[in-house]
Amino acid sequence: MRDFKKYDVWQLGHNLAIKVYKNTIDLPVEEKYGITAQMRRAAYSIPSNFAEGCGRSGDKEFNRFIQISLGSAHELEYFILLSRDLFLLTNDICQELEQDINLIKKKLYSLTLKLKKDA
Repeated sequence: MRDFKKYDVWQLGHNLAIKVYKNTIDLPVEEKYGITAQMRRAAYSIPSNFAEGCGRSGDKEFNRFIQISLGSAHELEYFILLSRDLFLLTNDICQELEQDINLIKKKLYSLTLKLKKDA
């Protein structure tokens, strides 16, 4: 069993989820159950699936949850692009969030390669 808190990619994902929550507070109220909820769900899904994977036995199961986290990162990346194009978030905020997501995606992908190599 792995301790998810020891992985920097989990910490980065956790911090990203907090940023997404803070940056979506002022989105229009009509988006409460739309893009706001979707962005938040995708954001917290990254570290939560990673943490769940850490509790599973074996690298194969762990890798499956890393893949789910990676999918959520891609989903969040899309919602950020959509938010920018709908002028719901500023370009600066979107760029910062995209940089965070890209770092997380790289780290998740690297971990996947390492797990496959060690198998």
